[in-house]
Amino acid sequence: MRKGVLFFLVFNLFVVALLIHSVWSLLMLLVADGSEDAISRAELPAPGSDTIGDRPQLIPKIIHQTYINDSIPLVWQGAQKSCMDLHSDYEYKMWTDKKARAFVAAEYPWFLETFDGYTHPIQRADAIRYFVLAHYGGIYIDLDDGCNRRLDPLLAYPAWVRRTVPTGISNDAMGAVPRHPFFLRVIDELPKYDRNWLLPYITVMGSTGPLFLSVVWRRYNAEGLGRDGGRVRVLFPDEYNNHPWSFFIHHLGNSWHEKDVQFIFWMGRHWVFLVVAGFATAGVVFAVFWWGYGTFLSSGRLRGPPLRQRLRWLRRRRRTSSAESELELLNRDHTKV
Repeated sequence: MRKGVLFFLVFNLFVVALLIHSVWSLLMLLVADGSEDAISRAELPAPGSDTIGDRPQLIPKIIHQTYINDSIPLVWQGAQKSCMDLHSDYEYKMWTDKKARAFVAAEYPWFLETFDGYTHPIQRADAIRYFVLAHYGGIYIDLDDGCNRRLDPLLAYPAWVRRTVPTGISNDAMGAVPRHPFFLRVIDELPKYDRNWLLPYITVMGSTGPLFLSVVWRRYNAEGLGRDGGRVRVLFPDEYNNHPWSFFIHHLGNSWHEKDVQFIFWMGRHWVFLVVAGFATAGVVFAVFWWGYGTFLSSGRLRGPPLRQRLRWLRRRRRTSSAESELELLNRDHTKV
């Protein structure tokens, strides 16, 4: 019985360890808050400050945006115009689906098969933003992000991303110098994360979206690559929007969301209930397995004594068969004589 219990416990520990390993990167995001790389409000000049011109401008003055074609929906035209009006001295690049594919085919042909193979158009829109930042540098801005002030202070950092709550980073606003090691790492990792997770929202988030970017960011920093010239600075929520000194104004977006998103958002609103229910379900499953395993043992199929008795019976059977064979040989010899 003791060996059976030990086997049962080891098996369950193995299953738990396997599950933890599969979500380890996600768990580590809970403790990777990016505070050591935060762009603090104290180091940012106020809007219109005379000191803005004294800061280095490492990132080129380019604004990248993406859409299916050049016909931008009315709901986003105001946000787009706010960025263009505030940055008339910046080069503006609108990456339509056609332009994005042509760019990948010409500059990164090794990625074209993956790019064409994405199930959801938003995956291509996600991917192209990483490639153009790695190639040209500049600042990428989602169409539902309007500009609240000039972005010049953010040009002083070789690379920056936006922090999200409660964990991770987003890909809706980010900037970099050309060929920054972080974005080179991101585009190199894209084919490895090209998986289907059944639900469209999870598939997009984990293959090209913010969850993918957050996992690569955490691993990049964990490997010590985010130091010196490879450092990625983090724009926190207060500097992102909702304040007069913030850089952006967020408008209505989520154009790519499908029906499964309602369920995902419901899970987000009721995560405490789901955690409690998950532990309760795990306890019930463990109890059922324990009862089934105990029933199996009590049937006598794996208990120690019956097994030993069968082994002893087999040994006796073999000895008896061997003795009978020897006796038969003796009888034959005696008959011949």
